[in-house]
Amino acid sequence: MRYAISDADFERLEPLLPGRPGTPGRSGDDNRRFLHAVNWIARNGGPWRDLPPELGNWNTVWRRFDRWAKNGVWQRIAETLQDPDLDWIAIDSTTVRAHQHAAGARKRGTRPRKQQPAKGSAAAGAA
Repeated sequence: MRYAISDADFERLEPLLPGRPGTPGRSGDDNRRFLHAVNWIARNGGPWRDLPPELGNWNTVWRRFDRWAKNGVWQRIAETLQDPDLDWIAIDSTTVRAHQHAAGARKRGTRPRKQQPAKGSAAAGAA
């Protein structure tokens, strides 16, 4: 499966996941299959209803995803998988080009607006 979690990543995550045997509450049916399902949604960008049936019932997966979000599980997972070296995330104008209007350039066929003096200023009182 292209959306499968590697064995190494799952071993790093497993202690953070709720629903493990021996923890309070109901045990999760299969945390690894659930992570595969969430990864499938994230990679495909499709709606939950399009989740393949072999990854679980879409509504059950969504409710569990939502419950984990409210309990901070996804935050813990992100912190665990985060690369401690953030130098790779630097982006500047040589990497990403902004549209010319992002810098305030005038659009063709438009005239600049006349600046109105602020109320209470000396220029407004002289008018």
